[in-house]
Amino acid sequence: MDKNKKIKFRELEKLRKKEKKMIGKKEGFFKSKINPITDKMEELIPNKLKNTLENTFYNGFKIVLKRGNKYIQKLFDKDKIKIEHDINNYSVSKKLNRKSIRTLDSLSRKRKLINVSISTAEGAGLGLLGIGIPDIPIFLAMILKTIYEIALSYGFNYEKEEEQIFIVYLICTALANEEEQVRFNNKLDYIAERIDLNMKLEESLDETIKTASEILSDTLLISKFIQGLPIVGVIGGTNNYSVINKVSNLSRIKYKKRYLKNNL
Repeated sequence: MDKNKKIKFRELEKLRKKEKKMIGKKEGFFKSKINPITDKMEELIPNKLKNTLENTFYNGFKIVLKRGNKYIQKLFDKDKIKIEHDINNYSVSKKLNRKSIRTLDSLSRKRKLINVSISTAEGAGLGLLGIGIPDIPIFLAMILKTIYEIALSYGFNYEKEEEQIFIVYLICTALANEEEQVRFNNKLDYIAERIDLNMKLEESLDETIKTASEILSDTLLISKFIQGLPIVGVIGGTNNYSVINKVSNLSRIKYKKRYLKNNL
């Protein structure tokens, strides 16, 4: 095996280990103790509010994905990220080593840190004002902005419908519960493989959005309920950090894996 292949397989093995730690991860001690409390709180939340939250996520996704990209793109310099990727990609193609790979990774890492900070501040700020559900389109835009920037960092075009389906499944995988996460992850890898082989996807964007809306609604039900209460809402707002962090980490793993498999 030549040197380049060794480096590629070593990098893929590192990503596999990172992914294994994320997918199907068992609950920690603190979460296992807190879950019965959140279950009790969830019982107190009216069904009407649960349905409203799910519908808000669904409609928010449709608006942000189908009509909001031009506005999200105003929040970052798309051309600059593409140019930086092209320069980094050229370095990797000329000399594949740890340094060139780290340089390629640094762009996606920087984008992740910026978006985690912004979304945490946004969630806490809206919580202080007693705003919960109305901020969902803003929150979805921040999630998508994060993924779009990471996708560009590794040379992927997020505007194609197939890639949008991949992105929504990526969100599902990052935020699904332990039992469902493995299934979503396998599906995500299957979708990525078909896209990269220029094969037609069986999934529709609308059905994928419905699935993601259910998962996001379940994941954020308690925090968005708390976030709708003035002052206490800061607690709910901090959950934005957890969501963006999970999505960012998985995005960096998945897009880097696809980059390594497709380009090296």
